[in-house]
Amino acid sequence: MNIAHHQDLAETTGFPLRVSAAMAARLDMPGVAAQFLPDGRELVVSDLALVDPIGDEVHSPVKGLTHRYPDRVILRATLTCAVHCRFCFRREVVGDAGPLAEADLAAALDYVAARPAIREVILTGGDPLMLSERRIIGLLERIAAIPHVDLIRLHSRIPVVSPERITPALVKAMDLRPAVWMVLHVNHADEIGVEAEGALARLVKGGVPVLSQSVLLRGANDAPEILEALFRKLLMLRVKPYYLHHADLVRGGEHFRTTIAEGQAIMAALRGKISGTALPQYVIDLPGGHGKVPLGPDYLAAGPKGHRIRDPQGVWHDYADPDRGLLRAVKSG
Repeated sequence: MNIAHHQDLAETTGFPLRVSAAMAARLDMPGVAAQFLPDGRELVVSDLALVDPIGDEVHSPVKGLTHRYPDRVILRATLTCAVHCRFCFRREVVGDAGPLAEADLAAALDYVAARPAIREVILTGGDPLMLSERRIIGLLERIAAIPHVDLIRLHSRIPVVSPERITPALVKAMDLRPAVWMVLHVNHADEIGVEAEGALARLVKGGVPVLSQSVLLRGANDAPEILEALFRKLLMLRVKPYYLHHADLVRGGEHFRTTIAEGQAIMAALRGKISGTALPQYVIDLPGGHGKVPLGPDYLAAGPKGHRIRDPQGVWHDYADPDRGLLRAVKSG
């Protein structure tokens, strides 16, 4: 595909076009192209849009680190990505800045080391696997040296968009204590080629648990059958679908947003078609940094016996809570 026109449009939108070789080979697939190629609708900026949609800076005590929940932190190890997703909630800051400066990285790790309540470090960016292999391994080792950290989570698109970077040496380095988990960012089954399957196989066979998270994107994957194909594909590759994110209030990303009701209807349709193992949790990151909230379909309502519960076919059933008075009338034993 000739992307010269798209380069010009990217300059107009102010968000550079970046597509990896693996994704460039798949731009003839609509579900892939919609994610990476600029669109004139990016010039439409909603009054609701935010520069920092999920409130990274509100909860950033030191540069590169977000501490939103008591037991875990996000460490933005780099702001560089292999691809530029047009819906990215960090599109205002990602680019070619390179890795976090050593002084800032040291301050972030000192912050974690000084707070025993922090049990998990989530490496994100940008994409942390855009760092050199030497830097990634060194960073994992430095985090692992903090005694109270139990878990390192790597959030990355790399296994799919640049699978050649998942080398045996890198996978081997992830086999350490604390446990390292990979969270793969992928939105459409058409993104996953043979090379990506190989990269995911190397991770799984190397003992790295792999989850996935996706974004619900109007015009790319907002149909039950599209997401069903993605989630089935992931399970076949031994990747557990983890989160389906409602699209964020990104400047220039309004055309990607579905309504919440549409998302709930898609999840309800999926529940009746695929196993619970394949179902992610549908969530929204509340604007302003107020945290992640589930948006699952509404299966519960008030009823004559206390509750009414809707089954996957849409039929409602009465259900009662335990009768505490009855239980108190009978002595245990």
